[in-house]
Order: sequence, then structure tokens, then C-alpha cells
Amino acid sequence: MDRNALVTEIKGVGEKTRQLFAKLNILTIGDLLADYPRDYDNFKEPVKIEKASPGEVCAVYGAVCGIPNEKRVRSLAILNVNVSDGSGILQLTFFNMPFLKKTLKQGGYYIFRGLVRSRGTIKLMEQPGIFSVDQYRAQENQLLPRYGLTKGLTNQMVRKCVRQALSCCEFEPEFYSDGFLAEYGLMPYRDAVETVHFPEDYDALLKARRRLVFDEFFVFIFLMKKNKEFTEQLKNSHKMTETEDTKRFLEQIPFPLTNAQNRVWQEIRDDMGSNYCMNRLVQGDVGSGKTILAVLALLMTAANGYQGALMAPTEVLALQHFETINQYREDYGLSVRPVLLVGAMTAGEKREAYGKIASGEANLIIGTHALIQEKVQYHSLALVVTDEQHRFGVKQREFLAGKGQNPHILVMSATPIPRTLAIILYGDLHISVVDELPANRLPIKNCVVGTVYRSKAYEFIANEVEKGRQAYVICPQVEAEEGEESSLENVVDYTEKLRSALPANVRITYLHGKMRSAEKKKIMGDFVSHAIDVLVSTTVIEVGVNVPNTTVMMVENAERFGLAQLHQLRGRVGRGEYQGYCIFVSTNEKKETMERLRILNKSNDGFYIASEDLKLRGPGELFGVRQSGDFSFRIGDIYTDASVLQQASGAVEALLEEDPALERPDHLLLRQHISNAAVDGVDFRTI
Repeated sequence: MDRNALVTEIKGVGEKTRQLFAKLNILTIGDLLADYPRDYDNFKEPVKIEKASPGEVCAVYGAVCGIPNEKRVRSLAILNVNVSDGSGILQLTFFNMPFLKKTLKQGGYYIFRGLVRSRGTIKLMEQPGIFSVDQYRAQENQLLPRYGLTKGLTNQMVRKCVRQALSCCEFEPEFYSDGFLAEYGLMPYRDAVETVHFPEDYDALLKARRRLVFDEFFVFIFLMKKNKEFTEQLKNSHKMTETEDTKRFLEQIPFPLTNAQNRVWQEIRDDMGSNYCMNRLVQGDVGSGKTILAVLALLMTAANGYQGALMAPTEVLALQHFETINQYREDYGLSVRPVLLVGAMTAGEKREAYGKIASGEANLIIGTHALIQEKVQYHSLALVVTDEQHRFGVKQREFLAGKGQNPHILVMSATPIPRTLAIILYGDLHISVVDELPANRLPIKNCVVGTVYRSKAYEFIANEVEKGRQAYVICPQVEAEEGEESSLENVVDYTEKLRSALPANVRITYLHGKMRSAEKKKIMGDFVSHAIDVLVSTTVIEVGVNVPNTTVMMVENAERFGLAQLHQLRGRVGRGEYQGYCIFVSTNEKKETMERLRILNKSNDGFYIASEDLKLRGPGELFGVRQSGDFSFRIGDIYTDASVLQQASGAVEALLEEDPALERPDHLLLRQHISNAAVDGVDFRTI
């Protein structure tokens, strides 16, 4: 069966299941096989309750003590029951599962599996899996894959489909030569795909994952280096000089630039006046003042008679940039004529914007990826400022070049990456670092706590809301996975828990990446306008709008995130005149886990934290919630897999030195593989 065959070719996948897979962007057999497990269940032998360690997922075999107790807190049904095995008592809690009152018979023996927590001397599990002895033994000592799911789709269903796909799919031939595989210690591609889905043991899993991570990094770096070759040849046809406009603007704004901002602004000016097109990354913490540098570059472009474009990752953020620049224009008399261009605009609004862009009436265009659609014809585009989520690559540059433009490119990134990795990942860009925060920025107050602190955290959030402030609560999962026990909090169920725990007048809703664009936009708009007090969200708010009124961020399952990502998340609060607070809640209270998280207490310097993250993350954390941020690799993680990233970079360098066009017979399959990756929509950012 061809990898491009639809998933409906798999036995048992009908229209209903196809629609569920489509929600996860799985349309073909190839999509299914490339949907790697997010982690694995290891069904170890049950332990005595007295030996069950808080912070660990384990199984216990015990008898139900007494009749399950049910209570309701508003819309939430809570069921509590104790189990005992003679060595101790374990308290179980189930949410919205009232049917278990009949299922769990007093005196009945079951195996319960889940995350063990503690409350004083009491050990407890929330929402554990329930098994008969035979059911558990059938899975014992296996590494069973767990996938990202949607409601109606279970891990068991996905596993069955993947097994079928592996048995009948025609894989592409191995694209690395035998010598290359041996030199870099890589297993064959097909073996790696089969093993990563159904590993025999942990060592085999590590080897398979390493091969797939290497591939991802290798193609990314190869394409990035080709991008560099392309951009270094572009002559600057839009040479600019600084005018009085930027100087007057800097004199009028109520805050002076920091030394770091002044240094980077000089680098941008030098680039825009040099013989070659600017291709520069401005890297800095959230709140370090990157946006004002973008405004200065756009103002300089307009003052030199050209057009500038600012491309944001979301429509809400694009609108906020548009309103901010309009306010600057009114307050300081800037010589910019901005226009907004986003997908949600009506056809008439878009036509009007297209006309202003084509005629040159608009000299500053702000929008999303709508800015590079075919219908947009620029009059004199000379600068494109992009968020790292929309890195400009070869195809976009060639697209604009085909319209007679070779614009300067300025990329903004809030991802703190250690320099050793940044040199590899941003090898096609000149790097500027804004490593200084404005003097008036209040440092965020942080605390790292266990789950027993939740009730106090809720009280704190309620108090902040009463003062008129707002809060974020971050969960790692979108919704509970059908038929699966999980130690991870999810935004859907957590929102109900929070509504039960906070006063009835607190306005709470949730946000996650699986929502429709219009729905996400409305929710973020309501949060900005303070129609929502508490927003329960996944990490989708990392690339969020500026809400100065938000003072609290509470992160559940904080141990499952990278430190650099947690640092970026906390940058969403304390952005106004009020003190910001961040509460990191860890379900794993082991000493080393809590110490790792407490690094966030020691410093608000994102680059220091990223360096510590690089030192501390290792194979033991391969399969938690992956580091997100600006590089959307499917399986690789730049921190955990830093050594593989460096090895892949060395392999690309060696290959380009001996065969830069990949023309040798033993490189033709690799050339085709890279070409396929570049056209198949794989999100390698520089494509």
C-alpha cells in the first residue's frame, strides 16, 4: 500500500474514524506512520501500597473498602473510595464517572494504575485506570505507545491502525548510504519507524528515536544552509539612510532605549544601508523591547519612501500590532500609513487593502501569512518583519523576488536558545541579542509547589481577580483521553474543576489549539477586553497578545515542560504596572524534579535558564510534553537532543563539502528525500 493512500484503506477505518483522524491532520497512511507516539505506558508489576511513591505512576492490587462516596460541586460529580492491600490504604478520586458507584463493589479486588500523590500522610490517585488481573497481565512489561488523541479516538484504536499500516505500507528505499549509516550509528529508516511505534525495549526505542530525530535535524539544517547560500547573494536594491523621523520618535517616547536596544538598532541600520539585503534575527526575552526595534526599522523604511510589512503569527496579535502602531502614529506624528490584512476580513475590506498596497498609499502593511498571498501586489516592498513562527525561507523570498522585490528580512524571536545551538539553528541569519530588560520592568515573583498547594493558589487567583486583575492557568493536554488514565491535567476538565473551586462570579473559559481560528480569536479578544477573568489554556498562549492586566500564571504538570518553555510562558504576565506572579505546580515532588524547577526562582534571565535546561534535560525526559517554541519539529527537541543536533550539523557540513549538489549516485535517494520533505509541507521553517 502506498504511503499516500487514504487512511480509509486500512481495514476497520470508516467515515467516522476518518473524520476523527482528520481532526489530528492524519489523512493518509504516511501521516499515520509519521504521527509518532508522544510517550509510552510501561505496565510494571503492581507494588504494595506502602511502597507506592508519590510522584510516580504505578499499579496496586487491592480491595475496595466500603461503599464509594459521591458528592456534587456544582456541575462536577466527585466519587471517592478507599482501597487496601493490607500494607496501607489508598484513596481514589474519580471525576464525572458516577457509574463507578455500581462497578466498584465493596470487597472486590482490582488493579488500579495511576499517578500516586500525597496529602499529608494520605496517599491518593485521581482518575486511575481500573483493570482485572487478566487484563493487566496481558499488558505487563510492555512499552505501549500513547498518541495525541481527540474525543472518540482511543490509543487502542490508533495502535491497531498503525499495526495494519506497518504490515502493508510500501516504505521509500533507505536514503542514506550504508557507509553513512555506519559512520553516524543510525538504524535503517523502516526499522526505526516500526520500532518507535512498537519497541521491544527501552534501548531499542532510544535507537529508533535517535534515527528519526537525526533525519529531522539533518533535513532542516541542509535546507537552512541552502537558504543561506541564496540570501547571501542578494544585492541590496533598497539602500536606506536614517532620517529625522526615527530620531524624533526616539526623543518623544516616554522611555529611553536600553544599551542592548541601542546596539541592535545600530546593527539594523548598518544592514539596511549595506550592499547586501538584511537577513537578521533579533533574539530576546519576552518584554525586552524587540517590538520597538521593529517599529523603528519600519519607520525608517517608510521615511526612505518604501513599504514595510509586519507579519504576525495570529490575527489577534496582528490587530494588536496595528492598533499599537496607529496609536504611535497619532501620538508622535509618524510618517506611516498603516493598513491591516488578515484572513478574517471581508472580500470588500481585502480589495480596499489590496488597492492601497498596490498604489503605495499604504506604506506599512500589518497582517498574518495573508501578506504573501498571490493577490497582494506591492508597490515598493523593502522590509518584511516576521515573528519566528513565520520564518521567511527560500520559497517566500523567491516568491517576492518574482514580483521584482528583494526585501530586507528582520526576524523576531523570544525563544532563549544557548549560543552553541543558536549558531546551528540560525545559521542562515545574522544574530542580534537584546540581553537587557527595561529598567521599569518588575521581576516576576515565582513559586514551585506540589499539588497540596492548589487550594491556596486558587485563593490567590480569586484575590487577584477581586482586585480587577486576570490570570492564566496552563494545562499540558486539551481533553481527557477516552478509556485512558492520565497523570496530566487537561483544559476541558480542569475548567470545570476551577469553576467549582473559584467564586461563582469569576468568569472562566478555556482555549486550545484544536479550536477553530474564529473561536480562538473571539476568546483572546474577550480576554484582552476583560470579558474573561481566568483563561485555562494549553501553551497556545505562548505566542499570545499583550494583556498588561494579567498578573497570575499557574502552570499545572510543570515538571513535564522544558525550563525555557516555562520561562517563555511566564513572560505572558506582569507586563503592565502590576506585580506578576507565576505558580509552577509539580505532580512529581521528587527532590531532583523540584530542584530543577526551582532554577526558575533563581533567575529571570532566559538565556541562563536555557543553558541550565540544556544541561539538565536527558534521556529520562524524552517522552514528556515536548519543548515547544519556534522550531516545530515532529519528534526532535533542541534541548533533549542537543547532541544529535550537533552531530547532524557536522554531517551536513561534511556532505556539502564533498558533494554540495548531492549529484553522486549514492546521494540521489537522499536528494529526492530532501526534495520531498521541502514540498510535502513538512514544517521546517526555512522551506
